[in-house]
Amino acid sequence: MKPIQFVDPDGVLDRDAVDNGGIPVDGDLARRLYRDMVLGRRLDQEAYSLQRQGELALWLMSLGQEAAQAGSINAIRGTDYVFPSYRDHVAGLARGISTQELLRQWRGATHGAWDPESHNFHIYSLVLATQLLHAVGYAMGVRLDGSDTVVLTYFGDGATSQGDASEAFNLAAVTRSPVVFFCQNNGWAISTPTEAQFSGPLVDRAAGFGLDAVSVDGNDAIAVFVETQRAVERVRSGGAPAFIEAHTFRMAGHSTSDDPLKYRSVGIVDHWASQDPVDRMRKLLHREEWADEAYFIALAGEAEALAAETRDACFNIAEPDLGDVFRATLTTETPLLQLERQRFEQFKGSFL
Repeated sequence: MKPIQFVDPDGVLDRDAVDNGGIPVDGDLARRLYRDMVLGRRLDQEAYSLQRQGELALWLMSLGQEAAQAGSINAIRGTDYVFPSYRDHVAGLARGISTQELLRQWRGATHGAWDPESHNFHIYSLVLATQLLHAVGYAMGVRLDGSDTVVLTYFGDGATSQGDASEAFNLAAVTRSPVVFFCQNNGWAISTPTEAQFSGPLVDRAAGFGLDAVSVDGNDAIAVFVETQRAVERVRSGGAPAFIEAHTFRMAGHSTSDDPLKYRSVGIVDHWASQDPVDRMRKLLHREEWADEAYFIALAGEAEALAAETRDACFNIAEPDLGDVFRATLTTETPLLQLERQRFEQFKGSFL
């Protein structure tokens, strides 16, 4: 099945496909998606530089996957709940999570950098596919509460090979939980290509579990937005849980500890560079005359201001208090933990 596409790499909009989608596509939407993509990419680039300078211990780039994240996160309500993976910085930034919160975990200052309930956006999950089970459990809960909240969870193609993913798909389908599984199929599970991971399309596997599955061009933010919104509304109205396979490409390495040139060719990267999601949206804005040069100049300035904010935020991340290890082990600090913490603090104080 050919992935659904509304805007081609040259920025040409298929108006018939858009009209058949039944969801209005206009300049306001395109500019919003483009802004989220540009700001997310600038944050990503700055964080990468900070890691190379030794200011972050690790960083997992979202370079090349901006359309998949911007299109999907804008297609849900603010009250809908998100369970991300670990490279969903574009989605997190769009949800109002600060640059410092997005960096704190990667500087080693915390295990969970923001309050999930403040943004309806859970903390990052570094264990592959674990967030899928969390998402299904949460979705079962909101259904029991009588809420019309829909849960969206992000993951990569590699995560689908984990047993947790199969369990989550099956449990969601059996319980008809209001969850949308959003797979960013970026071509690689670290150094393992998709053809070495599975023999058939992921949408076919998802349909086998009883999920409402669709395949979309993950570098086309408009197509991602339309298809995600359609899937979310079907789920919200009581339909089967949904699965969206967004075909995209991880332009950088799996993480800053990874050298992708060891396992993939320059030619493959060059091909996907010609499909760049940010360039595609910029071309669309020009073709449809939905943005003038003043808009692009202003956005470029906003992106550079965000980069400066990101640097300052990183340098001002407070060092963690190791005493919190004792306070946070259990919901309430027990007398034994309190005693251990006091002894630790006395020991630490002896070095001052």
